[in-house]
Amino acid sequence: MERSHSRPPSITDVAELASVSYQTVSRVLHNHPSVRESTRVRVLGAIEQLGYRPNNAARALVTGRSRTLGVLALDVADWAGLTPLYGIERTARAAGYFVSIGSLDAVDRTSVRQAVDRLAEQGMAGLLVIAPIENASDALTVLPSDLPVVAIEGDPESQVATVTTDQTSGARAATEHLLELGHETVFHVVGPRDWMQTQERIAGWRAALEAAGAEVTMPLSGDWSAQSGYEVGRMLARIPELTAVFVGNDQMALGLLRALRERGLSVPEDVSVVGFDDVPESPYYDPPLTTVRQDFQEVGRQGLELLLDQIEAGSRSVERRVIGCELVVRSSTGPAKARGR
Repeated sequence: MERSHSRPPSITDVAELASVSYQTVSRVLHNHPSVRESTRVRVLGAIEQLGYRPNNAARALVTGRSRTLGVLALDVADWAGLTPLYGIERTARAAGYFVSIGSLDAVDRTSVRQAVDRLAEQGMAGLLVIAPIENASDALTVLPSDLPVVAIEGDPESQVATVTTDQTSGARAATEHLLELGHETVFHVVGPRDWMQTQERIAGWRAALEAAGAEVTMPLSGDWSAQSGYEVGRMLARIPELTAVFVGNDQMALGLLRALRERGLSVPEDVSVVGFDDVPESPYYDPPLTTVRQDFQEVGRQGLELLLDQIEAGSRSVERRVIGCELVVRSSTGPAKARGR
């Protein structure tokens, strides 16, 4: 077994070396009578070999006294990516649990394993993961098989329970709204391509255009930031046929609005713009932004509810819950009209 020399051995390191669950390691540490003597000897040998020293939080892993839930979150600038934390923390507090948060700079097996080790040392009863990118499913395979886990905005094909927003239907509703206003096609500014939300929103946008027989233009990539929306907006503003844009999130839409204004284009008189997320500031954009509202707190609440169900049942599930979106129409969209310059 390989282990980073930059950290002390963890309880999951002991479990892996002894080929047992981390709950079994905890039972050995507590001299639990249900552990077979051969297993006890193997675990104690692994502890001695690794030089593992348990802390008080680790001792609470399976004693029934742990009231701590771990949350792993990808460290991103996107406001929406971390908003489910509000629903998680609120629901956990009401259920009598504490939340311990660990951040991920990257989502790979090593990073996830190290972050889980840190949380495990605090004695977590279960884990929520907020890492909505494509390689997260592979990274989650390193988690202990008996650890209750829920992925927020996770891959529906993964072998853990997930709670997601219906990104595809939200993107389709945004695009259909613009088409119904008479726009011949809708350009799309997307987020990072390795985010599952990006791919799902592209799918919804494309489906709406194809159903209407409209031209499907090439999506233009941003990185969720207002700066990237501004840079893409400067390119789009040079296209004479541009009358409607669906932007992958509200922050990029903010930058795009500025770029259009600098080019002398009015919103929505010349170009209609729709965002995604409905961040608290979107009603105060100039003009107020039409956008797709996600119920982030409900996503977090249901994710925590799924996790508590697993903890109560003593086993994992692969249940999937999908939360709907709502199109919020404001002043940034209007009827299409021919324009040229």
